[in-house]
Amino acid sequence: MKIKLDISNEHYDEIKCALEERGIVIDDTADFVLSETNSFIDHLTVREKETNERIILSVDEIVYIETFGHSVEVQTQETLYQASDRLYRIVRLLDPTKFLRISNSVVIAKDRVQRITPTLSSKFILTMSNGKSVDVTRSYYYIFKEYFGI
Repeated sequence: MKIKLDISNEHYDEIKCALEERGIVIDDTADFVLSETNSFIDHLTVREKETNERIILSVDEIVYIETFGHSVEVQTQETLYQASDRLYRIVRLLDPTKFLRISNSVVIAKDRVQRITPTLSSKFILTMSNGKSVDVTRSYYYIFKEYFGI
C-alpha cells in the first residue's frame, strides 16, 4: 500500500518510520493521504521541472502557486517546481494567515507581495518578491482588500 504524508516536520520522521516498519510505502503520488487535523504543513513535496527529481520544499520558500489546467506550478524566489497535488488540496493544507487565494488559479504568500497596483476594473496587479506579476481577479477583489486591510 502507498500513502502520501501531509504532516508537520515535527511528526514526519516518526510517522514515516512507523508506517515503513509495517510495510507501507511513502509515495507522494499515492491516492491515499495521511494528514493531521488542525495542522498546516511545513513543507510541500514537489518535483524539479527539468529533472523530475522530488524535492521537499519548505512552505516559507513559496512565493506563489499557479495552476494551468491539470498542471500546478510552485514558484519560489529563483526556481519553478511542479506539484503533484491539485491546487484546492494544497490550499487546504496551507496556513490561511500566510497564504491567500487571489484567483481560481493563483495562491500567493502574503509576505512575498512587494507592490500592489490597483486597476480601473476592480482588480489588483501584484508584484511579487521574485519580480513576477500576478492578478487579483474581480471575484477575489474584496477578499483581498479585507485580507490586506486596504
